[in-house]
Amino acid sequence: MLKFFITTSLALGSGLAVAQTSMPAPTRAAANAPVTGRVTDAATGEPLPGATIYFPDLRQATATDEDGRFSFADLPRGRFLMQVRFVGYSTVARTVDTGAGAALNMALEPTATEIGQVVVTGVSASTELRRSPVPTTVVGQSQLQQSSATNAVDALAHVPGLNQLTTGAAISKPVIRGLGSNRVITLNNGAKQEGQQWGDEHGIEIDEFSIDRAEIIKGPGSLLYGSDGLAGVINFLPPEPVAEGRVLGAVAATYQANNQQQGYSLWNAGNLNGLNWQLRGSGKLAGNYRNRYDGRVYNSGFRELDGSGYVGLNKSWGYSHLTFNSFNQQLGLIEGARDSLTGRFLKEVPTAAGDELTDVPVSDADLRGYGLAVPRQQVNHLRIGLDNSFILGRHRLTANLGWQQNLRREFGNALVPAETSLFFQLRTVDYAVRWFLPEMNGWNTTFGVSGMQQENQNRGVEFLIPAYRLLDGGLFGVTKKSFGRLDVSGGLRYDLRRIKADALYLDADGQPVPAGQGETKFGGFTSTFRNVSGSLGGSYSLGENLVLKANAARGFRAPNIAELGSNGKHEGTVRYEIGEPNLRAETSFQLDGGLAFTSEHVDLSVDAFRNRISNYIFPSVLGAAGGGDSLSVEGDRVFRYGQGDARLAGGEISLDLHPHPLDWLHFENSFSLVRAVQLGQPAGQRHLPFIPADRFQSELRVNFAKVGGSRLRNLYARTALEHNFAQNRIFSAFDTETRTAGYTLVNLGLGSDVVSAKDRTLFSLYLTLNNVFDVAYQNHLSRLKYTDVNYATGRPGVFNMGRNLSVKLIVPLSFK
Repeated sequence: MLKFFITTSLALGSGLAVAQTSMPAPTRAAANAPVTGRVTDAATGEPLPGATIYFPDLRQATATDEDGRFSFADLPRGRFLMQVRFVGYSTVARTVDTGAGAALNMALEPTATEIGQVVVTGVSASTELRRSPVPTTVVGQSQLQQSSATNAVDALAHVPGLNQLTTGAAISKPVIRGLGSNRVITLNNGAKQEGQQWGDEHGIEIDEFSIDRAEIIKGPGSLLYGSDGLAGVINFLPPEPVAEGRVLGAVAATYQANNQQQGYSLWNAGNLNGLNWQLRGSGKLAGNYRNRYDGRVYNSGFRELDGSGYVGLNKSWGYSHLTFNSFNQQLGLIEGARDSLTGRFLKEVPTAAGDELTDVPVSDADLRGYGLAVPRQQVNHLRIGLDNSFILGRHRLTANLGWQQNLRREFGNALVPAETSLFFQLRTVDYAVRWFLPEMNGWNTTFGVSGMQQENQNRGVEFLIPAYRLLDGGLFGVTKKSFGRLDVSGGLRYDLRRIKADALYLDADGQPVPAGQGETKFGGFTSTFRNVSGSLGGSYSLGENLVLKANAARGFRAPNIAELGSNGKHEGTVRYEIGEPNLRAETSFQLDGGLAFTSEHVDLSVDAFRNRISNYIFPSVLGAAGGGDSLSVEGDRVFRYGQGDARLAGGEISLDLHPHPLDWLHFENSFSLVRAVQLGQPAGQRHLPFIPADRFQSELRVNFAKVGGSRLRNLYARTALEHNFAQNRIFSAFDTETRTAGYTLVNLGLGSDVVSAKDRTLFSLYLTLNNVFDVAYQNHLSRLKYTDVNYATGRPGVFNMGRNLSVKLIVPLSFK
């Protein structure tokens, strides 16, 4: 597969190079003529030095000088969206003609609100957020830097409508409006991340430090990205390219007191004569976290070592970047077994004879430090890609190609700690090509093709899913047009996915044997899925302050390999699962409606949705012969995947107040809810399992750009309250799910930039205190709720992290 990737890459590069030379080229003088402009204060006319000018579709950025002027030496010619940002001022997003020869002067107005945001996810080309009908949330750099998190998904946990399915501090899976796992697409800088998404204990393989910005689509993302985008899309984006002639860097360090988590990251980026690069290396080390009821939670630590970056060219013909991402993590798996007398956690140790295991209570020494015990996981994810954009006359073509390898090992035998019980090797070649047509009568149209080829092999001594090969592809077209105040966009996509699973036969010792010589573990099968997806929506501006949005979309998800072919005990679910190779693809029809009101002192957004899913896939218990409760294998109940219809509805409300003249004061509030039911099911099975509880969040924040004559800049302090309501709408049949009590958390934050006498940032310091009152709680989406009873307290399961003080230090560096 790697050979195929290299060969295809060379062919693609050669073909595009030939196409490039065959196109009529502008004259050298035209190609090299700089694009210039000036950014000023709209009220005073004073220049704004340090303002950022960014062309998202061209991956080029620069900053204004002391006189507010900027210049791009080798910018492609055409009509592109330009974004201009400056702290404390409104962001301007405007489509400009870079070949017109006119100066691109911009006047920004002071504001306490965030307007003019631009999104690149779920749209064919970069689009101003207010003009996109798709419900989208943007989490910016400052929000990420001011938060305290243990992983990439945890950093987004406070976004209304977004929750996380957790297994301790290291493992988080995103849940959008009640749907997660293979129903959420994760993008790493626009490239589809392919790991083993079907597993509840399989986290996202992305370095938290590498994220500069995140965009969350709350609704079907199948139109541009194909299968699995039924719930939505999360795109983790790296820092923007630096300005021409600059070489920058940064050092970041974090410490979290609860689990003694240490984190470090080094970043370097430059842009010299169009040679553009970014490099990052990061590491994390965490011990066992603690809470009021459990004390330190045994085997909840983790360690992580990551690298990422790109190198490439940005020229007048476009750009071409070679990218890489390497994620490497080892983490303990919390079993939660307890001693019946003391309630202490248990661990498995060999007996004196060395051929059997026995359970003994853990010691205080076992709970300290950074050691990992069995069971544990080791995850290694590598992606190498080509990210290209070419200007072909009045057309633009993007061509992205990637190779991914995901190695996931589980070590579960304490007698032989190095033995890999489960070992999945997943290799993926993914591609995405988009052709942007010239604007015709105001219509901006894009055609594209995307897909992937996968191969998964089992290399462990146990088998949960069959080895398989997957071929996936889709064709799509999208278009948009502005009719005065109304922006309309829509599109269609056709998908085809074929998955071929291998048969497996095992002898009495569990070893693979040829067909006919052992018991069938997996029966081979081939499944094919076809689908047509579509989307149509509009955004209508009622003046400068109020925008109304509506969107209708059809989503699509093909069943994953676990749903089609599993045959074994799924780690952590305490149940034996059997797949169904005859499952049909899930399809959804979702309606979204919303409004956004933005003024000088008030921000209000209301989003509502209704989602009808056909062929919704869920596991159900198998009844025993003779009317027994259920079949069981070695004490674990047997579940088989089946299908039905489901309906989800809900929404989010956000209100941000910043009263005049106290523009430095922000009072932010949000409320989110989801109601999810299976249609035609009895009472105990009516509610979909693992739906997040209703949540209310409120934050009081003060921001000061300057503090008198001090060296402090962008000082902030915040007090936040998060209340999760009780969740009593549960899938109670077969003890699948239990009710969860409500709880309230209080979090504090404080931070500032510290500058030199010349107003250059020396470092930034952020302090966070989460769960100030050390509340013992269990989130409804925590898988650790279902571990053993703590006999010392009588409480079932393991609780979430207690009080946690976090310190983060970022030191910017400038080499040129």
